[in-house]
Amino acid sequence: MSNKNNSDKNVSSTEDSTKLVFDKINYQIMIAGVVLIALGFIIMMLETGENVIGFLGLTLGPIVVVLGFITEFVAILYKPKK
Repeated sequence: MSNKNNSDKNVSSTEDSTKLVFDKINYQIMIAGVVLIALGFIIMMLETGENVIGFLGLTLGPIVVVLGFITEFVAILYKPKK
């Protein structure tokens, strides 16, 4: 009888250890943040040339990158309703 109780404890402990830290929505928000960060760097790379000072490289690109990092913080702190 004690063997049955021990095997039940082993099954529940393996289920607890395989549970992910975040939920599916958290990972989706994280992916969106990574895409925003990558998009921001791509926007900054669009300006080429010597001594280029323009709107894309100095204004729009960094704003998109900061929005991506804010999205990552939201993904980490977001708790879905259960």
